[in-house]
Amino acid sequence: MIPRITSRARGARLLLLLAAMATAASCTQAQIDNGTSPAYLIVTQMTAASGATPTDFGGILQSDVITLVRTTIDGDEVLLPTIFEDFAQIEFDLALKDPGTSGSPTRPTSANFITIDRYRVDFFRADGRNVPGLDVPYGFDGAVTLTVTGPGSGTTFALVRNQAKSEAPLKALANGGSAVAISTIARVTFFGRDQAGREVTAQAQISVHFADWGDPD
Repeated sequence: MIPRITSRARGARLLLLLAAMATAASCTQAQIDNGTSPAYLIVTQMTAASGATPTDFGGILQSDVITLVRTTIDGDEVLLPTIFEDFAQIEFDLALKDPGTSGSPTRPTSANFITIDRYRVDFFRADGRNVPGLDVPYGFDGAVTLTVTGPGSGTTFALVRNQAKSEAPLKALANGGSAVAISTIARVTFFGRDQAGREVTAQAQISVHFADWGDPD
């Protein structure tokens, strides 16, 4: 005789199957997020500065789409419209996924050092209008070389390229154009590898407000 499977038994089996699937998905996602390296990057700080005031780094970037620079041409002082790139500074720390015990903590070694060689910048808006070239500047990839060995490892990189200020939608902000300001968040993803070649990524974000800001003296 073939045993009958009751509806209660079917329900129990279904619950077990769903639980197993959820556990597998969770493990897979964790592996995707964490990678295979025993070390990982911690972003301790990211700041940015307008190209018009390149030494004034802060937690929010007021990106000036066009800056009037005083210059002398043929003996006359004129205001020359100029486009500057905006830069950001990033600082990292290095940590291990298995930190050891409080009495015997595990320290990163030179094999755990992570070398960053590339980054990507994407812009998005809180209102969901995120079409590149229409609502926000185009994202881009850039090269950077930095080996993170511990606290204070950092570098400077281009956050807003000058060509972005000559393209839509930022071009419309210059000289009292059809828009006044565009507020965005810049998401920066850093890509690197530990010294065994295992891939590592880290992300940081900063607010970027684009406008034709008042020019410095």
